[in-house]
Amino acid sequence: MNDAGALRSGKGHRDENFPVASFLIHPRHREAILAFYNFVRTADDIADHAALAPQEKLRLLDRLDAGLGGANDADAVAVRLRAALAERGLSAKHAHDLLAAFKLDVTKLRYRDWDDLLGYCSLSAMPVGRFVCDVHGESRAVWPANDALCAALQIINHLQDCKSDYVNLGRVYVPLDALAACGTAVDALGEARASPALLDCLHRLAARTERLLGESDVFSVRINDRRLALEVAVINTLAHRLTRILMARDPLSERVHLRLPAVAGLTVLGILNGASRRLGRRWSAASQARGA
Repeated sequence: MNDAGALRSGKGHRDENFPVASFLIHPRHREAILAFYNFVRTADDIADHAALAPQEKLRLLDRLDAGLGGANDADAVAVRLRAALAERGLSAKHAHDLLAAFKLDVTKLRYRDWDDLLGYCSLSAMPVGRFVCDVHGESRAVWPANDALCAALQIINHLQDCKSDYVNLGRVYVPLDALAACGTAVDALGEARASPALLDCLHRLAARTERLLGESDVFSVRINDRRLALEVAVINTLAHRLTRILMARDPLSERVHLRLPAVAGLTVLGILNGASRRLGRRWSAASQARGA
């Protein structure tokens, strides 16, 4: 019985579009977050594996699911996450939800409309942020803002990778009704460059994602942990930049990912903006207290 880790793509937490347990996160929280990340990354790589048959993917995902619950010790990432959760008294629900999303990746290749896509994001993206909030002991009152941010990040990735997802995996996350409304179809995603109709569709979706992202702008201010709040502010800043790129460019033929210097600059900007907004909240709270 081979460990599922052998199927990893080689992609690590430093290779993601957005920070994962960066220097901003307190070291006492990084082990749990990285245990979660490595479990999720392994499952994601299984779902995306080019050489595995769908039934084998589902079998391995089921095995990870069972291992997380303690039914087996076949996969080191499941054992590690199980131990991290037990140490902190945390539920495995968020990880189970993500496994459900990866099973959908194996079995569901099209999404009917925006709501259908958000339903997928409720399993594939929102649980990631919820887990990080739980690790930090944050209130569930922040979950709506978290969900907006995580769903927006997921859709940004879908728009960036819409061509490769279609060509390499046969998956289309671009909602079918959005394609039809612009007078185009899924096979347009395989072209060298987007047609005017497809480009209109993708730009509209990017603009809708930007509006969704706006619902998360309050997230960092509502987080109690200062370091997590700054990381969220950085992620929010990076995401806004990417949606604006996607609103202007063709992801089939142009670069729609941020280069390292841009990431560095936006990280600094995000930290400054996050710190400024938190300071403003403190001043406001102090002013209200004096006036009470």
